[in-house]
Amino acid sequence: MTLGEKIVYLRKQQGWSQEDLAEQLGISRQSISKWESETSVPELDKLVRISEIFHVSTDYLLKEDKEDSEKIQQVVLNPLEYQKETSKTNKKLKSVSLEEATEFMEITKRLSVKMAFAVMLCILSPVCLLLLGGYSEYGNAIFGFQITEAMAAGMGIVILLLFVAVAVAMFIFYGMQLSKFEYLEKESFILQQGVEELVEKNRKEFETTFRSRTCAGVVLCILGVIPLMIAVALEKEDMFFIYCLDLLLILIAIGVFLFVKTGSVQGSYEKLLQIGDYTEEKKEIGKRLSFFSGAYWCFITAFYLLISFYFQNWGRSWIVWPVAGVLFAAIWNILNGIMKRQSKE
Repeated sequence: MTLGEKIVYLRKQQGWSQEDLAEQLGISRQSISKWESETSVPELDKLVRISEIFHVSTDYLLKEDKEDSEKIQQVVLNPLEYQKETSKTNKKLKSVSLEEATEFMEITKRLSVKMAFAVMLCILSPVCLLLLGGYSEYGNAIFGFQITEAMAAGMGIVILLLFVAVAVAMFIFYGMQLSKFEYLEKESFILQQGVEELVEKNRKEFETTFRSRTCAGVVLCILGVIPLMIAVALEKEDMFFIYCLDLLLILIAIGVFLFVKTGSVQGSYEKLLQIGDYTEEKKEIGKRLSFFSGAYWCFITAFYLLISFYFQNWGRSWIVWPVAGVLFAAIWNILNGIMKRQSKE
């Protein structure tokens, strides 16, 4: 066996993933992948550490002993499992150059604000509908002009659809600019020399910004609930509840804007380093679950429109979306757990 094959063999004997071994060595999973595919070799200190972890000698790792190799494979190693593993690690992977990685990070950073704004528009889309519905129901005038319930529903829905249409157009237009980098999210690849160091440097520099803005987004979402709680405690009139609900949506929209903006940039680094949600295992699971996301949200959208038109209560049917979001996360985690268990078996 070659050095790369021995690392694969020893790792599989322990039941470890590439990420598990990388964590013990204090390096990236990308480095393990390069060693196992034999596009690079470990440095001397890493080689010594590998020998200590697996309780083998450095001579064993470096020396290609055909007789010993065959004996190990016959007595200890499952030949079919080994063949499957080595064919996977030695397959020809796409190589990402420094220019490609830099272009991807720059485009993602530039588009992160636009994509975050599109998500923000989706969240803000029902604000006018709620406000207009409240004015029509409780007899309040807008700039001295009294509006009927039908006028409020019509104008509110038009504004809602305009917001959503603009957001969808932005998703499509700006998403197409990143379409050529889709393989980073779905396929395995290797980084050329110097790329990993640059990406890791950028990720560490951005880490403080990512944490602070994520924290700010969470705080805004929590603070948005406070006016509603105050309204309940003081038993305010219904129109006041509508104001509080709109304020809640606005604060959530700002918080989500921060999540998406910083999350997109952070995600670009994780995609290139193939860590976090973009490891080989999670990419494979993502491929198998890709159908679920599209089908689920199409169903939710159809359900939302159905109950909204049937009950003619657009001011309350919006609750479908937060409930659907929580339910989606729960179902996704359950399916993800099932897929992980199946992959280990």
